[in-house]
Amino acid sequence: RLLTSRKAPREQPPVKSCVSAGCCCHSCRYYFPCQRWLAVEEDDGQIVRELVPVDEAFVKKDSENDGQSLATLGLEQKAKSTTYTVKVKTGDKKNAGTDANVFITLYGSKDDTGIVSLKASKINKNKFERGKVDEFTVESVDIGDLKKIKIGHDNKGNSTGWFLEWVEIDAPSLGQCLKFPCGRWLDKSEDDGAIERIIFPAELQTTEYIPFVPYEITVYTSDIFGAGTDADVFIVLYGSDGIGTQQKSLCLNKREQRMYFERNSVNQFIVELEDVGDIIEKIRIGHKGGGLNSGWHLDRVAIRRLLPNGK
Repeated sequence: RLLTSRKAPREQPPVKSCVSAGCCCHSCRYYFPCQRWLAVEEDDGQIVRELVPVDEAFVKKDSENDGQSLATLGLEQKAKSTTYTVKVKTGDKKNAGTDANVFITLYGSKDDTGIVSLKASKINKNKFERGKVDEFTVESVDIGDLKKIKIGHDNKGNSTGWFLEWVEIDAPSLGQCLKFPCGRWLDKSEDDGAIERIIFPAELQTTEYIPFVPYEITVYTSDIFGAGTDADVFIVLYGSDGIGTQQKSLCLNKREQRMYFERNSVNQFIVELEDVGDIIEKIRIGHKGGGLNSGWHLDRVAIRRLLPNGK
């Protein structure tokens, strides 16, 4: 899961790195030089490249990494958080959709998220429509194992009554995907008149998998004419066993695509991906083309596997 991204200053303080084959530390930074085009009209016309880490020449001493910008500290703070993907299914009944403002609270064994408004669906422009599934991202401090949720609405708007089928919450960092079945109205004139409900997960519908880990990915775009891109840039990491992660876009939306990967820029992201182990053998980075300014000249990529608490 993609947690956050930012534009970093061009001059970055050196950090501790390790690319030796026998390395077993969890906070190593790997350097993947590219210095080639990812453009149909340039070089060999390829828009995807596989890169391998460089040798010890790129290793820098930890003692040189004393200074941290406020932006870096902010990104590290983001790395300490947990990201939940929340899917909400509106029932396929007459007048099941709602125009009201929907909110949710996640309750864990340690803490809760507080009230979170579900404003921007990643799937539908008009959210909470009859028979539709909407997807949202909720970011929170570590609340522990997810125990229950409270979901409801403010009863404002022209059509407020809502039939909620279910809520599904995926927490990659915890390795769990839980289903919260509802199948009831949240409507003052239907059912028991409640417009918010506390729902517990259905144990038989809970899926468990190996938890994802956060990676800090820093992308350096070259300083040559036309180097920047507005295309959808993605990355795949490969471990020593040859198994790779899912293909993950670094930008959340088209607005971010326009903001990042400009000429002579450094962009940093925290991405939750499958754990490929202590050694990153190679990466696959590229873009999906399309648009007026898709060609991209990539200088290099730096990757660090983060320990708990963002270290």
